[in-house]
Amino acid sequence: QVQLVQSGGGLVEAGGSLRLSCAASGGSFSNYLMGWFRQAPGKEREFVSAIRSIDSTYYANSVKGRFAISRDSAKNTVYLQMNTLKPEDTAVYYCAAAYRHWNSAYIPDSYDFWGQGTQVTVSS
Repeated sequence: QVQLVQSGGGLVEAGGSLRLSCAASGGSFSNYLMGWFRQAPGKEREFVSAIRSIDSTYYANSVKGRFAISRDSAKNTVYLQMNTLKPEDTAVYYCAAAYRHWNSAYIPDSYDFWGQGTQVTVSS
């Protein structure tokens, strides 16, 4: 049974930082495509960032230069370091894993497993 368990998140002032973690279990994730998405109230889920096993990384334009994705394969964990946070970053953040690692990193349908979601709130 594949599970993605998220931690981190919370409330932070604009300009602050947070780090999200996503611990995977129930499989060997070293070759998986791992991604982060977010969903704000009344909006569709949107791509934030992703990383492949060869450490190719992808970012939405809105977070490029502020967010950094990384993975620790030994711990089966993916991280999203979020810096210079803005109120518009407020959303529920989801991590996701795709065993079809060749899929597009940008679309939710590429991913097979999802974390439980964690709230990030940035106050102005």
